[in-house]
Amino acid sequence: MNNFFIKIQIMFLQFVLVGVYIMYKGAADASIAPMEKYEKEALYSAIQGFVGNEWNGSYLYPDPCGWTTIEGVSCDFSNGFWHITELSIGEVYDNSLSCSSAAEFREDLFKLKHLKRLSFSNCFLSSHHKPITIPTSNWNSLANSLESLQFRSNPGLTGTIPTSFGNLKNLQSLVLQENRLKGEIPEALGGLIKLVRLVLSGNSFVGTIPASLGKLTNLLIFDSSRNFLSGALPVTFGNLTSLIKLDLSNNLLDGKLPREIGGLKSITLLDLSHNKFSGVLPEIIQEMVSLQELVLSNNPIVDYVTRIQWQKLKHLEILDLSNMGLKGNIPNSMTEMKKLRFLSLSNNSLSGNIPLKFERMPTIYALYLDGNDFTGKLEFSTRFYEKLRSRFRASGNMNLCSSLALMSTRHVPEGVKQCEQDSIIHSEDSDSSLKNEYLNQNLHFIASLGHSGHVISGFTFCFVVRMILMALLWII
Repeated sequence: MNNFFIKIQIMFLQFVLVGVYIMYKGAADASIAPMEKYEKEALYSAIQGFVGNEWNGSYLYPDPCGWTTIEGVSCDFSNGFWHITELSIGEVYDNSLSCSSAAEFREDLFKLKHLKRLSFSNCFLSSHHKPITIPTSNWNSLANSLESLQFRSNPGLTGTIPTSFGNLKNLQSLVLQENRLKGEIPEALGGLIKLVRLVLSGNSFVGTIPASLGKLTNLLIFDSSRNFLSGALPVTFGNLTSLIKLDLSNNLLDGKLPREIGGLKSITLLDLSHNKFSGVLPEIIQEMVSLQELVLSNNPIVDYVTRIQWQKLKHLEILDLSNMGLKGNIPNSMTEMKKLRFLSLSNNSLSGNIPLKFERMPTIYALYLDGNDFTGKLEFSTRFYEKLRSRFRASGNMNLCSSLALMSTRHVPEGVKQCEQDSIIHSEDSDSSLKNEYLNQNLHFIASLGHSGHVISGFTFCFVVRMILMALLWII
């Protein structure tokens, strides 16, 4: 029996040793698996172009995809070889490779035929001896592999968007954010039908938004804020039914908001602020039921805010309609948005009374109503003012006043005067109390004279009392 157990233990040990050997053999094969020579040399040369020739990759990282990986470089193992699939240059991580003042694009970069993700962040700085531009050619060599291309925060990166980007048919993310790029947005970007993210914000792009971008039906995010784009919003944007974020703020866009934007059924953020849109608020906005943030401020719309049935926007949390020249009364539908946290109607031409129903909104956290023509009396409770504090503003409404009941608290709305009727009542009450106090003091004095009968006679006392009372009645 003992021999049997010994044999079992020996067999189990042999099995474990064989398994360990196989695992070690596989790991060893993978760790020493070769890279194609041209690809390794292309990697070292491309990196040297950005960080400087003093960087010796072959010495520092003889096995860039094995035990001595380079920060910002990722690889995949396939068909017996390691291949470079990601290259991130610039200050992305604490120990990332930093670009030199003479950074340049080398053609060797485009020999990395398996590259899926390419990123440059804080790389091309304004201290460069000469402007750096994005290469216009060779992008075709990455057409079958590249899925993500990013240029972030490169103040020394100038020039235009190459039209050859339109050949990157597998591109899913194109981010050109906070550089010094200029010129127009190429129509060719409309051919990148796999794009889910297109970010062009913080540059100096001019001209109109290409109508061809309406073909990007897989697009989830489009951000072209903080540029100098002009012209109308393309009606083709109504085709972007998958879009969840559209930010075109801080441009020079004009014209009417097209009815077609109602096709953005999935959109959660729409920011068109700081442009020159005019005309009317299209009623179709109320059909964008997925909206969580709607920012239209600083556009000369000059329309009636009552045009929209705001209660239909059941998911809306942020609504900014300030500086638009809006007219009319605040509609009750605006107080029926159950999830609204932030509402700004500042600096418009709105009139009428401020609805007390704002206090019943369960999630309201900031309410800005300053700079309008509201009238009447603010009758919100002290608790409401305590909740909002400085996030409630109603100054600049000349015919609006606040209740006297608040005057004794720390929550008087800044810049709102006290109601005149309350002021008159307060003044009359003060005068009456002063008269009573004066009379009581004198009667006390008279009574004290009565206790001194041993000094003056009863007749004299009565005479003096009568004269004093007549004098008091005349004074009062």
